[in-house]
Amino acid sequence: HCNWLQTMLPAPRTLPVLVTVLGTDMQLLKLPLMPTLLRWAMRGRPVAICPNADWMEGQLRALFGNVAKIETVPFGIDAAWFELQRRVEFNGLTRWLVVSRLTRDKLGTLFEWGEPLFKDQPRELHLFGPMQEQIELPGWVHYHGPATPAQLRETWFPQAHGLITLSRHSEGRPQVMLEAMAAGLPIIASQLPAHANLLVHQKTGLLCDSPEAFATSIGNLEKCDESARIGTAARAWVRETIGTWDDCAARYASIYRQLVAGVRP
Repeated sequence: HCNWLQTMLPAPRTLPVLVTVLGTDMQLLKLPLMPTLLRWAMRGRPVAICPNADWMEGQLRALFGNVAKIETVPFGIDAAWFELQRRVEFNGLTRWLVVSRLTRDKLGTLFEWGEPLFKDQPRELHLFGPMQEQIELPGWVHYHGPATPAQLRETWFPQAHGLITLSRHSEGRPQVMLEAMAAGLPIIASQLPAHANLLVHQKTGLLCDSPEAFATSIGNLEKCDESARIGTAARAWVRETIGTWDDCAARYASIYRQLVAGVRP
C-alpha cells in the first residue's frame, strides 16, 4: 500500500500494489515522463489506483486504465465527529471558521471577499492552520495558529455558524470538510472540482464563485432554519456515502483481497 503515486516507483517488483491518490498527485502527473515511469512500475503485476475522490478517475483511467484497476476509495471520518452537538446562537455575533494551511492558493480570495463582511461587522472570522507562506493577515482576522482535531471538535465547531474554504488549490476530498459535514457544520466553498464533488449546492453546502455569491451564502447560513437544513443534510449524506474509518478500512480490505488473488485489470 503506497500513499502517493511516486512512492510506488521503488516498490518490489514481485508484489501487487495499491496506491492511494490525493489531489496533489494530479500535479505530479504533469512532470515530464512521470506517467511513463509509473506505467513501467505497474507492468506485469496487479495494481489498484485508488483516488480519494472520483473527480480524479477520468484522468487516471486515461493514463493507466489498461495497466491498473481504478477505483475511488474515500477516506473515513472519526466517529466522534458524528456525535458532536452544536450550540449556536442566531441572535447576535456570528462566528465563522477557516481551517487551512496558510498559502495564497489555499486562502484564495478570502481576504478580498471577506473584508466588507467581517471588518467592523457583527461577525468574527477565526483562522486556524500553519503559516506555510509569509502572508500578512488583516487586523479583522482572528488567527490562532494550528489547531488539533480535538480543539476544533470540542471548542470551535460547536459554536461556529459555518466553515469557509475559498481555496484555489486542487485536492482530493479535504478531510476538514468531511469532518465539518459529519458534525452538521454548514460549509461555504469555492467552485472547485473537489468541492463540487463533495457538496451539492443549496442542499449539502453552498458553492460560490463571486463576492456577491459569497455574501449571499453568509447571509443564508445566518438564518437558523437554513443552517439547520443544510447541516442536517450534509451529515446524513456523509454518514451514508463516506462513513467512518472502519468503513474505509473495509473498502481497502476488499481491494487487497482482489490484488493478493492476482486479479489484473
